[in-house]
Amino acid sequence: MAHLLASFVILIAIVVSPLPRLDTPRHEPARPDPSVENAKLRYELLWNFGGKEQRGWAIYIPLISEMVGADADKEPLRFTQVLTTWQANNQLPATGILERDTLMWMVGMWQDVRFRERERLALLPLELVTGRSDEFYDPEREEELRQLEVETYDAYKRMYAAAKVDLGLDADSQFLKIISAYRTKAYQEKLRKEAPKAGRGALAVDSPHFSGRALDLYVGAEPVTTKDLNRLLQINTPAYRWLVKNAHTYGFVPYFYEPWHWEYQGVTKQ
Repeated sequence: MAHLLASFVILIAIVVSPLPRLDTPRHEPARPDPSVENAKLRYELLWNFGGKEQRGWAIYIPLISEMVGADADKEPLRFTQVLTTWQANNQLPATGILERDTLMWMVGMWQDVRFRERERLALLPLELVTGRSDEFYDPEREEELRQLEVETYDAYKRMYAAAKVDLGLDADSQFLKIISAYRTKAYQEKLRKEAPKAGRGALAVDSPHFSGRALDLYVGAEPVTTKDLNRLLQINTPAYRWLVKNAHTYGFVPYFYEPWHWEYQGVTKQ
């Protein structure tokens, strides 16, 4: 009897026990493919600089690739992997996607390099020399407009000599010739009046050209035009790509927005 009662109790327990619940699996939203997103954002990302809306980051690919250590054009998959590590090292979301916050962080770093030494350099005495006419994009440029700071001039000559060999520049080539160097404040104001719509970045009130250490160099296309198409042409020339890879060796740093604009800060001693 006890055996039957125990069996009955077990049967009741089985009947009344709830069936095991089969949970519906949760589907996490698919993460965007970084390579696909970067291919889109390089032309479509909206951001602001210099009081103007900017679109995409294709113009800055050589500088971006040099900064993170992978070519965004030639190796997009590796670029996303290396960018992920770079973002993590800079306390940014490590997604491998070059979105607005990452781009603005890069812009800040480029600009910081330019401005870091300016105060110190401004305290140094300004010693100017006159460059040769054949070193300028316009060989007929007036002598007073061919002046530049003496150390900058020496560094430029060494850099140009190396680029001439590496790029195979002949005597008639205009690539990396100087478009503009030292400017007086009066001459800068004259330029501003001649181009009132050039924008605060293009013809700054407090121009680095006042130091004699800023050089505009010919890197292709229209020499100093900031239209996107023009800059896209410039950043794809061998001359510009060479500068991105090598100019720092001679003490020059870029202004990221203007492919032609390079500033001498001297070679950092390790």
